[in-house]
Amino acid sequence: MPDGSLTSERLLTLLAATPPRLAALTVDLTPAQLRTAPAPDEWSANDVLAHLRACADMWGACITAMVAEDSPTLRAINPRTWINQTDYLELDFQPSLRAFTAQRAELLAILEPLPPEGWSRAATVTGAGKPLERTVLFYAEWLARHERPHLKQIERIANTLRQ
Repeated sequence: MPDGSLTSERLLTLLAATPPRLAALTVDLTPAQLRTAPAPDEWSANDVLAHLRACADMWGACITAMVAEDSPTLRAINPRTWINQTDYLELDFQPSLRAFTAQRAELLAILEPLPPEGWSRAATVTGAGKPLERTVLFYAEWLARHERPHLKQIERIANTLRQ
């Protein structure tokens, strides 16, 4: 869970860096390699990207709602549940990465102009136990922190497939 230790400037940097990092890590892999899990019961690079997209959908939508509305009430949807309502796992990696990159640009276009107090805009989030109050900063940090180990995971997958 986010602890609020990242500044908005650092979060913007981390969030902006994810799509180009994904592209750089996978630039020389074939479509077949991108769909290959390095071991049984592990995810392929394509699976990881699909998961990142589902998380970006859910948490980015929360951020967008908080910026657009005053104190909305939002229903939490688990990205692992949401992914089953998408075609992300079936898509080829490169078109999926392009969609993720465009989505990230849209999110950054919402976050970058926010004044400092904008990061404190909040929502009541229901559907995952007792209602919780979450802020733009919370979701942005959750997204950025969540992506970091998945980037390392894709790096490990890519390095394994290159051997």
